[in-house]
Amino acid sequence: MQTDPSRKILIVLHQETSSAGRVGQVLQSSGFALDVRRPPLGHALPETLEDHAGAVVFGGPMSANDHEDFVRRETDWLAVPLKEDKPFLGICLGAQMLVKHLGGHVKSHDDGLVEIGWYPLRATDEGRHLLHWPEMVYQFHREGFSLPKGATLLATAEHYTNQAFRYGRNAWGVQFHAELTRAMMQRWVVRGAQRFVMPGAQQGRDHLGGRLVWDRHLKQWLVEFLHLIFGGEGEPHLTAGDEAKGQRPAGQRMVGRRGLA
Repeated sequence: MQTDPSRKILIVLHQETSSAGRVGQVLQSSGFALDVRRPPLGHALPETLEDHAGAVVFGGPMSANDHEDFVRRETDWLAVPLKEDKPFLGICLGAQMLVKHLGGHVKSHDDGLVEIGWYPLRATDEGRHLLHWPEMVYQFHREGFSLPKGATLLATAEHYTNQAFRYGRNAWGVQFHAELTRAMMQRWVVRGAQRFVMPGAQQGRDHLGGRLVWDRHLKQWLVEFLHLIFGGEGEPHLTAGDEAKGQRPAGQRMVGRRGLA
């Protein structure tokens, strides 16, 4: 049985053991099928998204500044969703690749600070018009990105100013991670423990303890954010008029250098 192109999302991952986590769960519960590709393992990306409803590019241990062929090819490939105006979400590395594609830069903090753990987030006026944002988010990166020319900043933070943005009608980038299941976070804490000595990083116990306090709001935000970008069964996209007003359409409910994949 052939999958309806309007119900299929391209999922781009960067390690053999990586998964789409809660992003995949939310999309599947919204009626989408997942088409998973892993460019570092030699998987090709489609020349067009005519057979997909949109795409999500996730994080990874590499940098958008790396010179591996797949990093360059994947960054160049972002011309496809932009040209075809298909919904696109870049998470951490995915957002940094989008910024590089749009002519921005990706770099570490001037003072060497990293964000590894839970950190405060502040929505901009433009971000608040779209949806309710969590006050604390989970981070795992040591590089940040500039705001691309023509992009709208949606959320900011103290040390890495650009945390979420929108470019055009359908391209979105976020620096932080809302996609982690509990099992995924536990793996990240174990595999990334050597990074907890970096300036600004939090210890593993604080990662897991913070999850008990803040994850419910982060998960709620993710559900709303994905419906805003991709729609779903019973969840229509914003119309141009609704976007201009910063409003949701009737019937859309409100549900409030390097990462590790």
